[in-house]
Amino acid sequence: MEEYKFLLDIAIILAMTKAFSLVSKKFNMPPVVGALIAGIILGPVVLNIVDPSDSILNLAEVGVVVLMFQAGLETDIDELKKSGIPAFVIALCGVLVPLVMGAALSLAYGRNMLESIFIGVILTATSVSITVEALQDMGHLKGRVGTAILGAAIIDDILGIVLLSIMTSLGGALGFHIQAILMVLVKMAAFFAISIIGGIGIKKFFQWLSTYKNPEIERHRRRVPVFALAFCLALAFFAELFGIADITGAYLAGIILCRLPERFYIYNKIEVLSYMMITPIFFASIGLNVDIHGMTQTLIVFTIILCVIAVISKIAGCGLGALLCKYGKRESVQIGAGMVCRGEVALIVAQKGISVGLLSEVFFAPVVIMVLVTTLLSPIILKMLFTK
Repeated sequence: MEEYKFLLDIAIILAMTKAFSLVSKKFNMPPVVGALIAGIILGPVVLNIVDPSDSILNLAEVGVVVLMFQAGLETDIDELKKSGIPAFVIALCGVLVPLVMGAALSLAYGRNMLESIFIGVILTATSVSITVEALQDMGHLKGRVGTAILGAAIIDDILGIVLLSIMTSLGGALGFHIQAILMVLVKMAAFFAISIIGGIGIKKFFQWLSTYKNPEIERHRRRVPVFALAFCLALAFFAELFGIADITGAYLAGIILCRLPERFYIYNKIEVLSYMMITPIFFASIGLNVDIHGMTQTLIVFTIILCVIAVISKIAGCGLGALLCKYGKRESVQIGAGMVCRGEVALIVAQKGISVGLLSEVFFAPVVIMVLVTTLLSPIILKMLFTK
């Protein structure tokens, strides 16, 4: 019966993540916090009743790919154009400052250059979904600050994906020197060029696929999200062939399809698969891999400093970018606070780093704690800053 235990494990994961997500919402916290806590409770930290088997890890990997595909589908190209240069400057400063501060902290703890830079890359991540909920509740989402945050978050995601692809390629094969970096950049350029050129044909295929004699017949429309998901998985695999992270391919697949008239239909159908099964398994798998029993006093101090830097670096970086773009001081701090939350993006980056040997497993628990802290603090800080 051992080979069928994964079925019981999945059942327990789904029930626990949903239960804890509901509890999180009762406390006005994002559901991802509850899902993470559920995974931690089920793992070696507390109960140790669910093992991260190959079946669970494979489903979790699909969950990561689908999450990034959804992020690509949600990308608003028009919003990006409207935000323009200010959003780019804010995002760039919001990437550089955390990158430098995170790498400096890791170097101070005696880690090698590649791992130190990767910890900096983790801190560059931004998950804007929690910020959007908080701003929507306060009625500030469509204002000057809300628009700046949304535009900067989109560019931040793109810059983060590029950095992640460079780092995973270097960590996976080549090492840290100029020739290796140039080779990675050439491979990335080739991947993006082939994907974008091929994407034009794919987009035309989906436009043809979306034409039906009778659009009221639901079964005719169902083929669109099926082919969209197949395209996402194929491009994720294609990215790995170029030595680039699979989530880069998934994100690009979403961007290629994000302007289709059917994109909301595709998103909603894939959301059912994501919400019902693979996303809860992904977040639970993060918790299952956390083990704090080996945390020394030095690592606890590192975790505390990492959390402080995670908050300060985004507020300082994005705030500086906003000041350079003629935003007021209060607006600049609000924009920086809106970019503090790391959420699922940092978890995806960290997990990818461990899989290619860029991040030591002892640093995984501090990263998860940092994500929980920034996810919990972000809406609280925003509410304080927007309260007159």
